[in-house]
Amino acid sequence: MQTFTDLATAAYCPRKLYYRRKHDDGAPPEGIERIRELAFRYEELLAPETDLADEPIDVTPTQYRANLGSVKARLDCWEHLADPPNRDVLLEGKDCRGIAHKLLDEPAVPVLVSTGEPPEQGVWGPQSVHLTAAAKALSWEREEPIERGFIEYPTHGIVREVRLTTRKKALYRRALRTAESLDGPPPRLHDDARCGACEYREECGMKTRSLRSRLSL
Repeated sequence: MQTFTDLATAAYCPRKLYYRRKHDDGAPPEGIERIRELAFRYEELLAPETDLADEPIDVTPTQYRANLGSVKARLDCWEHLADPPNRDVLLEGKDCRGIAHKLLDEPAVPVLVSTGEPPEQGVWGPQSVHLTAAAKALSWEREEPIERGFIEYPTHGIVREVRLTTRKKALYRRALRTAESLDGPPPRLHDDARCGACEYREECGMKTRSLRSRLSL
């Protein structure tokens, strides 16, 4: 059975998934838990007496509280997001399994906590696949349709609601087919943006172009 993380990686770069499986690399990066813990301290972090100087946030304290305050005012499920009834829940569906960092009830809604930065609008494509996988697994367990979820970016104090559209479900199915059929290294993507920071770049053999070479095109 595929994991949520494998499906997100397949959506990002199938070749990266191949090398991750080859090396059995599943350990989270160092410091990731401290960042995720921010998502369970929102009310504390909003309080003016809390010193944010030593917290692992990526915006100024003023901007952070403004972002969180906007989320609190906008979402009617804020209390459940800030103090979730279920934390780090293992979901097992028909095709995939993994952890929902938060699970809201009545209605059931999966929540993922991202340690990175959000895009200008919406969420990153691989993250939508990850969330769709969680929603599919939850739907299988509860025997009821799950049509939305949330992705949180706690280092920025931003929470994005994600509606599980037909397109997002199609991207999930494509990632599932890719992960299930992977039995050798797929073709390289030739994508500097993704390859430049990849931990398997040297083994993959992908050479990223310098800024000078890109400017000369």
